Amino acid sequence: MKTSEFLSLLREHPNKSLVFEYQPGKNVGANYHITEIKNITIDSVDCGAGTDYWKETIIQLWESPTEKDKTEYMSAYKAMGILSKVDRIKPMVKDAEVKFEYSNVQFHTAQLFVNDHSVQADTLFLHLGVEKTDCKAKETCGVPEVSAQENTANSCAPGSGCC
Repeated sequence: MKTSEFLSLLREHPNKSLVFEYQPGKNVGANYHITEIKNITIDSVDCGAGTDYWKETIIQLWESPTEKDKTEYMSAYKAMGILSKVDRIKPMVKDAEVKFEYSNVQFHTAQLFVNDHSVQADTLFLHLGVEKTDCKAKETCGVPEVSAQENTANSCAPGSGCC
């Protein structure tokens, strides 16, 4: 999801509670805060010597331990207010991919992609997920494309021809 798409969702549903599902059936607690917005520039070289460049917006979510019993989620309106203020200080790149950085005691710190969203009654859900790492230079490295089922095995084992 692009940053502009996320901002549009917030504007379309200002009175809805904003809930983030970080794993199927597991939501970020209602005690979350938006603690940081990062405008990230990626300028990379892959293992096949290919270069790439892109921008991302990373929104950090943090659960306040002093508000662990909180049951009301932040509204989309409040989130939009926070993001608008940040955008005035450090403009966000609207066509950049938006990711959410999150962790808790049962879930490692990760940058999560928006896989989907849904609106149910008074709630705007963002369904987040991790994206597996991948070799961008498969052709250069001689790594064959594999099906999702075959991909469960470690196709980049030593001696496999991968980076």
